[in-house]
Amino acid sequence: MGPYVQAIRSRIGHERLLLPGVRAIILNDRDEVLLQFRTDLHSWGLPSGSVELDETAVEALRREVQEETGLELRHAEPMALYSGPSQSHKYPNGDEVQGFAIAFIVREWAGTPRADGVEGSEVRFWPLDDLPKRLVPIHAQTLADFQSYQGGFLIPNDEVQAGRG
Repeated sequence: MGPYVQAIRSRIGHERLLLPGVRAIILNDRDEVLLQFRTDLHSWGLPSGSVELDETAVEALRREVQEETGLELRHAEPMALYSGPSQSHKYPNGDEVQGFAIAFIVREWAGTPRADGVEGSEVRFWPLDDLPKRLVPIHAQTLADFQSYQGGFLIPNDEVQAGRG
């Protein structure tokens, strides 16, 4: 948790917080996706995190990817915007968030993936047709969207898809 979120948490406690964020779908040359085993959720998930004050989404993506995987991001393609109640999550410590996240596809990167030992205990590439069973639910949806992705920016939204928006 960055300093901005810490400051807000000191005022509102565990109450739900709207949180802008980024998610990285990092692919190797075999089109396998890099996932990290998250120590807080005991599940596999995409490298991801919140955007800090005075930071762009791409800057946040670069920072989060470097912090969580040790990789240097070279190029990223925005794929989708995730928002709304379906992006709500309650952490084991009681903190509640509702994400407003941009997912990026990352095919160009440098370095050797490594877990940071804090947020993640392991990083590993997974074939898209053999993903782990314990996936962070909102990241499972992002990966499902990626598997059917055919270009163009996606804005998944239950209201719009149901013809109500």
